[in-house]
Amino acid sequence: MNEIQVEQLLEAIDTTSPLGLRDRAMIELLYASGLRISELANARLENFNAEDRILRVIGKGSKTRLVPVGRKACEALAAYLAVERPKLVGRRTGNEVFLSARGTKMTTVRIWQIVKKHAKKSGLAANIYPHLLRHSFATHLLGNGADLRIIQEMLGHADISTTQVYTHVDQQRLKAVHRKFHPRA
Repeated sequence: MNEIQVEQLLEAIDTTSPLGLRDRAMIELLYASGLRISELANARLENFNAEDRILRVIGKGSKTRLVPVGRKACEALAAYLAVERPKLVGRRTGNEVFLSARGTKMTTVRIWQIVKKHAKKSGLAANIYPHLLRHSFATHLLGNGADLRIIQEMLGHADISTTQVYTHVDQQRLKAVHRKFHPRA
């Protein structure tokens, strides 16, 4: 997904509809922080620092890492936490950030369905799913000049070779620019 498509997906979410603020906050956070779907489902209130715009997540292998949360994702999260989440709280509610309509922890399957629903509503032809937002997060950072090691840290990859899969997109872009602008390409 390119940056315009991500924007199209996010703008298609009607935040005035029931659970619209929650859905917008979830998708903003997936893209802004490059979270895995399980990390989003398990995100806890006590691990979110709105002032510093940091979320502590527990990733693969029970490894904890700090991920930055972008301004727009923080705004979406603040709106959800102030307006919608309090209405969802029930007897069985835990400290998870994102709650289902029944006030329970969101499942990864339900998050997947929500992303698919909003992707379809946005009119995007591509097959959109939560991990694609993680991929777009990394690709867009790399394309805008971020260091691969920093991206590795933010994604929680133990090995740099796992992160290097994102460089193929950047190499394709470099080749296209070379072909277009170099006189002997």
